[in-house]
Amino acid sequence: MVMSLIPGPEDLYLFHEGNLFQSYRMLGAHLTIEAGVSGVRFSVWAPHAREVRVIGDFNRWDGSKHVMQKISLWGVWSLFVPNIKEGNYYKYEIATSGGATLHKADPYAFWSEVKPGTASRIASLEGYEWADQAWREKRKTTSAFHGPMNIYEVHLGTWKKKPDGGYYTYRELAEDLVEYVKDMGYTHIELLPLAEHPYDRSWGYQATGYYSVTSRFGTPKDFMYFIDRCHQAGLGVIMDWVPGHFVKDDHGLRRFDGEPLFEYNDPARADKPEWGTLSFDFSKPEVVSFLISNALFWMDIYHIDGLRVDAVASLLYLNFGKPREMWVKNTHGGDENPEAIEFIKKLNRTVFGYDPHALMMAEDSTAWPLVTAPVHDGGLGFNYKWNMGWMNDMLKYMEMDPYFRGGSHSLLTFSFMYAFSENYVLPLSHDEVVHGKKSLLNKMPGDYWQKFANLRVLYGYMMSHPGKKLLFMGGEFGQFDEWKDLEDLDWEMLGYDSHLSMHRYVRDLNHLYLREAALWELDHQPEGFAWIDPHDQKQSVATFMRKSSDPEDVLVIVSNFTPVYHEHYRIGVPYAGEYVELFNSDAGEYGGSGKLNSGKLKTEEIAWHDRPDSLHIGLPPLATVIFKPIKIKRKRSKANRGRSRADA
Repeated sequence: MVMSLIPGPEDLYLFHEGNLFQSYRMLGAHLTIEAGVSGVRFSVWAPHAREVRVIGDFNRWDGSKHVMQKISLWGVWSLFVPNIKEGNYYKYEIATSGGATLHKADPYAFWSEVKPGTASRIASLEGYEWADQAWREKRKTTSAFHGPMNIYEVHLGTWKKKPDGGYYTYRELAEDLVEYVKDMGYTHIELLPLAEHPYDRSWGYQATGYYSVTSRFGTPKDFMYFIDRCHQAGLGVIMDWVPGHFVKDDHGLRRFDGEPLFEYNDPARADKPEWGTLSFDFSKPEVVSFLISNALFWMDIYHIDGLRVDAVASLLYLNFGKPREMWVKNTHGGDENPEAIEFIKKLNRTVFGYDPHALMMAEDSTAWPLVTAPVHDGGLGFNYKWNMGWMNDMLKYMEMDPYFRGGSHSLLTFSFMYAFSENYVLPLSHDEVVHGKKSLLNKMPGDYWQKFANLRVLYGYMMSHPGKKLLFMGGEFGQFDEWKDLEDLDWEMLGYDSHLSMHRYVRDLNHLYLREAALWELDHQPEGFAWIDPHDQKQSVATFMRKSSDPEDVLVIVSNFTPVYHEHYRIGVPYAGEYVELFNSDAGEYGGSGKLNSGKLKTEEIAWHDRPDSLHIGLPPLATVIFKPIKIKRKRSKANRGRSRADA
């Protein structure tokens, strides 16, 4: 509990200017002491209201007892109510200028009633004793760009459920999920949105409580415990964040004080018919204060390491997802939303000013340039962008009959043309395994064995491709059904050999990734990649190198996307000497056919792929194989060899 939190003139000025970036410390419901009396200071922005009252279980929901005072010309109302404690329920009762009475949840509430209830709850966010200091110090000295990043994307409500169908709590997940993710070799957990939301099947993307971590799984301090345990285990946490739109439920932000407030005044600009939601009005400074404060809130209060910003395309373009009859133009006659663009830039400048090591990832499906360039260099200011182009091309390619993939070889290789134009994350996310799209395994063509082999070669190729990685839960054991967003994953599949072998494969592939700096140290630099052969479309094979800052730390990757075994396949290599097969997705323990390259492989002075030395290998069917030099043979020039003989 803290001393009085009466909003001061400076904070009010900054809020109305769009520059109060910790507005959650002024607005909302705060346990405090005023004039020696314990209670709660309530403050809310409602400029169109005729009157605002606090109602709750402490006054039998009778607003006449607690009428708020307007303390700002631009509509901030405030009131101290004594003798309220943590856990009490409340709402704002708003008398509109049109004569209606609305009951609204607090936009800045820290805790919410368990669904289907819609009230806000009093919560203290102080007093939790964090034990993640080592993690937070490590973040300050570790570059995300030059380190491994392998993200496990999770929907907490359906990762696992209890036998009675109930949810696991944040504290239970802090044990089970954290241990599982760490053992599987991931570096980060990405959580689908956890802001309070009324409808389970929105997955959190249609929120009512932007500052309220969902009560489905416990209390705010339970969530702190979950994050703390992630950090203690060496796992970063990224949360999906949704500034593009909000839900229309009556108790939420829509027409909050009887008039459009958080949304645009113009219905054509406000409405998002594709999702049944409303867009934030980025021209209103108070909305900018609300949203940027919210981004910082999750990092400040909950120690979140970064945000994956959802649906950036819907921010950048006014008419995204709208039928033509609803299209509008900006003042220059274009489709871009200049206010949202400025908001994005301001958001990223502010976040990195607060935490230079934060992760700000754009889920952007457009070709907008310089998404991950700094704002001062003309960019949007994110530090990562999801590579939706790679994902779409690869899944289209993988769904083809392998015998016809050669005609679409460019789908396999085109991503390398732009791989270093942004800082990319390669995502195989929840969006690709729901709404009739089928699971990743079930997208794969062929018989039962070929489906698993196709998925293994895809994962091997993904892990070798430049860019950080993301896989949605269930993909690691080859869930056969698409994601069922009201049920938990099909963990019983691990009782079948093929799925257990896939699970083992992904775990081993993840740990290989962690060990090999060539797979991540130069992810965003052309120097970290080189083609060996991008042109073998006839056999649907791609061969390339990944390199670290050590010039001799090289991996040679060969991916065969047909079910044909090439017993005699030759590849050019960067160095003469001896190589070993470091990894082979066709290994028997992974469910493959066991076509391995055993022992030491010696190069031959046979020029191949424009290189003086080459390896003769067996190339397994539908497999990714990785080779590494273990002994490099130094070649002397003819002149040097001559001098050596003379000296002898």
